Order: sequence, then C-alpha cells, then structure tokens
Amino acid sequence: MIFLAKIKYHLSVLILMATTVTTSFADEKKALFSPSTNIAWDAEQINFVKAGSASNGEKLNKDKMCSLCHGEQGLSKGRNWPNLAGQTANYTFKQLLDYKDHKRLDSTPAAMMTTLAKRLSTQDMADLAQYYAGFPLPQSLQENLNTALKTQNIENLIKQGDGSRMLVPCLACHGSKGQGAITDTPALAGQQAIYFRQTMNEFKSGKRHNDVYSRMRIIAKSLTQDEINAMANYFAQMNATENSSDKTATK
Repeated sequence: MIFLAKIKYHLSVLILMATTVTTSFADEKKALFSPSTNIAWDAEQINFVKAGSASNGEKLNKDKMCSLCHGEQGLSKGRNWPNLAGQTANYTFKQLLDYKDHKRLDSTPAAMMTTLAKRLSTQDMADLAQYYAGFPLPQSLQENLNTALKTQNIENLIKQGDGSRMLVPCLACHGSKGQGAITDTPALAGQQAIYFRQTMNEFKSGKRHNDVYSRMRIIAKSLTQDEINAMANYFAQMNATENSSDKTATK
C-alpha cells in the first residue's frame, strides 16, 4: 500500500509538471523590471487575510492538490518543497498572490505554483494561509548540508549579524526563535534545509526577486555558500515546540 501511494504521488506530480505554464524570456524580463509585488499591507488587506477561513482552507488543501507536495497538515513530502505548517498567514498569502501575478518565476516548482495559483481566488489564498498558520511549526529536522563552518560561528551571524558587511541578524526580522514576525516575514524554524538553500541561492543570483526593496537579495549576495548551508542546517534543526508562545505573540 505504501509503495502504491508513492507511485500515485509521483505520477500526480509528473502530471502537474506536464500541465505547468511555461514562462518565456519575455515573461521573466517583464517581471524583472516591474514592482517586486503587487500587494500593499494596509489595514484592509491585513484584516482580509486575518479573516480567512481555516476550515475552507483545509478543504482547498485537498481539492486544489496542495497536499500532494505540502502534505495534509503543511508538512512537505519532499525536501525540495517547503513546510507550510505554522507559517505566518501573511507570508503564505503574499507568495500565492506573487505566483498568480508572475512575480515568482525562479524555478520549475515556481512555474508549477504559478499554474496552481491561477486557479485560486484571493479568498482561497486567505483561507489556505490561515489553515497552514493554525498548525504548530515543524519539529526540528536533522539536516547536514556540507559546510566548513562550526555551529557557533553561524549562530553568531544569525543572532548578531556582521557589521563589517552590513548584515543584520536574521532573528531581528524572522523572530527570536525563527517563528516569523509581523507583516509578511516568514517563519524559518523547522524549514527544509534543501529548500532553504535553494531559496537563498535564488535570491543570491537574482533569479528570485519578489522581495520588497531587494532586502533578501542584498543579504544573500553577501553570504558565502558555506554560510548559506550552515544557516539551512541551523534553521532546520530549530525546535519548533519552543516557538509556539513567541509565534502567538507576533500575530
């Protein structure tokens, strides 16, 4: 039964990839020279996302095939797909809208998400965002991407930053325990290391450019590959059970 379930999962993903909207060079160029996102976090927008229906989000997670990659409770089924459990609702909503608006054209998975997001209304996006936000952050993952840096060295960079490179501490924006923060700053605790590394490298190369004011692109370009790998390991291993109170406090 497990074997058949895995076959069904892989076939579903292949079918989805086959029906994915392909992006032309013109699409990518247009996105590059347009605003990084179309969302504006005014009071009306914040309240709209906050009012999303988690119960309808649960239904959408199945009906819109989100669970194929992200699991029934936001825990991804592959290391290349992000965990969404416990993710801040505003961040999830923004990413879905960015996909629909062709602001995320950075990879094959992003192209797949563009196809799926086009089938969603903004209400659907708010409902899904609240559904995933209702789960606790993932339990720590034991990842070990190759890096020459010691844990203490990367912990200092994450907690204290590096003034010589004008790097602010990661936790200054992403929360003291990686739980995410106000507006649309994502949670990082318990995230898949492979996905984290991929995301940072896409920011570093400029392939992903839906970050407001180029904040993540500027930071990523200042990091070495060893530092990115070490950060990926660090956040993947963060213990989510210690983050619940802080996460609640930021809502």
